[in-house]
Amino acid sequence: MDYDIIVIGGGHAGSEAAWAGANLGARVALITMDASKIGAMSCNPAIGGLAKGQIVREIDALGGLMGLAADATGIQFRILNQSKGPAVHGPRCQSDKYRYASEVQRLLQTRSEIDILEGAVAEMLVEEGRCVGVIFQGEPLRGGAVVLTTGTFMRGLMHTGQTQTPGGRVDEKPAVGISQTLKNLGFELGRLKTGTPPRLDVNTLDTAGLQVQPGDVHPVPFSELTQAASFPPLPQRDCWITHTCEASHEHIRANLDRSPIYNGQIKTAGPRYCPSIEDKVVRFKDRQSHHVFLEPESLDTNEVYCNGISTSLPQDVQDFVVHQMPGCEKAKILRYGYAVEYDMVRPHQIDATTMTKVLRGLFLAGQINGTSGYEEAAGQGLLAGLNAVRWARGEELVRLGRDEAYLGVMMDDLTTTPPLEPYRMFTSRAEFRLLLRSDNAPWRLTPKGRQWGLVDDVRWQVFEQRDRALEQLKQSLPGRTHEGVKLLDWCRRPQAVAADLGCEDKRLAEHLLAELKYAGYLDRQARDVQKLREQESILLPEDFQFGEMTGLRNESKLVLDKFKPRTLGQASRISGITPADLMVLSIAINRHRQA
Repeated sequence: MDYDIIVIGGGHAGSEAAWAGANLGARVALITMDASKIGAMSCNPAIGGLAKGQIVREIDALGGLMGLAADATGIQFRILNQSKGPAVHGPRCQSDKYRYASEVQRLLQTRSEIDILEGAVAEMLVEEGRCVGVIFQGEPLRGGAVVLTTGTFMRGLMHTGQTQTPGGRVDEKPAVGISQTLKNLGFELGRLKTGTPPRLDVNTLDTAGLQVQPGDVHPVPFSELTQAASFPPLPQRDCWITHTCEASHEHIRANLDRSPIYNGQIKTAGPRYCPSIEDKVVRFKDRQSHHVFLEPESLDTNEVYCNGISTSLPQDVQDFVVHQMPGCEKAKILRYGYAVEYDMVRPHQIDATTMTKVLRGLFLAGQINGTSGYEEAAGQGLLAGLNAVRWARGEELVRLGRDEAYLGVMMDDLTTTPPLEPYRMFTSRAEFRLLLRSDNAPWRLTPKGRQWGLVDDVRWQVFEQRDRALEQLKQSLPGRTHEGVKLLDWCRRPQAVAADLGCEDKRLAEHLLAELKYAGYLDRQARDVQKLREQESILLPEDFQFGEMTGLRNESKLVLDKFKPRTLGQASRISGITPADLMVLSIAINRHRQA
């Protein structure tokens, strides 16, 4: 065997999969069409945000690389939603997108376990129903498992007005053969769309009259391994806020027949929660303007990202829209926005481990599963890399529950309610979000990562030190008061802040304060979690023939046969499954056990 695992694709999913494999001591082949584009930020130059920041913290808690790369290359750090409770705080950083990609490449190159190979893969090696490698540059390359992370490159097609260009990213060719290979293997493919806005020359902007959006005065890193004393390592930059206007909206409406989204040129669904400007104008007719965030893309270039006007409109319409925005009247457009259509695999064909049901030993991660966003892709990549190695070694595969991580919520959502549009994580998707905060990610996941072999000695030592410091802080509270009130009682009040704990480690204090404030709610959620785990512990036999079950409606038989849930809990979350169906399944499980 040439490698323990083979990872195809060097985006955020592929990089994290390869890194996880290396953490486990596996021999990894990372195959990419262009090694200089590994870790590239194809769209927005940012990491984290609402719910996405929690995912980055979870990736870091499991030994991943995204938090490390973000901390090393961020040019603005902010905690979003600070006016609300800790459960919905969203760590985010504006990144230097070129340094970010370079840092990911540097980190991967520090690992002797990873071989980076340039080229394309169009065929899988299959033996006895298992994926055992790929055909690479005309020759077989064997591996214990394969992780496929194609991003937007499978039959990628870019649109700007009526101009169509094959590719998954500007100046990068699409991956064509892999789609047909997957079809031949029996996979059901779908097609989705995403988009990106124009980039402007910062030297042609008049920012004097614009609202400034600065970073936090005391920025907080993503990674537990980042040293606070030397953070942040790069100069920090402000962003600016401008807006569209009614004249632009009228011009867009007048040119909808030239928009690929509205003239039938693009027939696929785009991300509902990150709509193009033409979608916004059509859907929100009463809005006279929409915010646009002008975000620097790098310390070394003059590029500015226009967050809020993703578009596939013709270049002349983009010119009009940009030049109507305050501060952008004389802006030079360095690159026009475009939409990109690409193939994906309907994710009911994977399970929560990311392994496909159609072909054992093949794992899928990232936009190929219908998700949108660097963070969602990276999280899937980490799980795919972990489970690919475990599969290759004959070990039991890992699944994260909805009560354990946002990564668990995402995988459960994808496998029980597959998206019809690019999937994006939100805090509202997590019913146990009080438990899944960004501040407690290490306590939730680092012990698991250590058990699975993802967490090395250095990270484990840092965790143990912080855990001991937390216990010491807890033990110091009972005898203390604040403003004449017992400190433990004071910490449960809305006006209590982390500084009241008198701890130099702000992050540790904020974590303990959140635990104290939410104590009553956490107890209630713990009871709900126990009910969920009872259902999740009831496994459905893999040889269940749903179509032969007496008492199930025909619609239920069809949907259960399509999704093939692994547990009674998963079955309960599939759209269309009723309590009566679950009762029939419970009876069938008991009979199966007795037999």
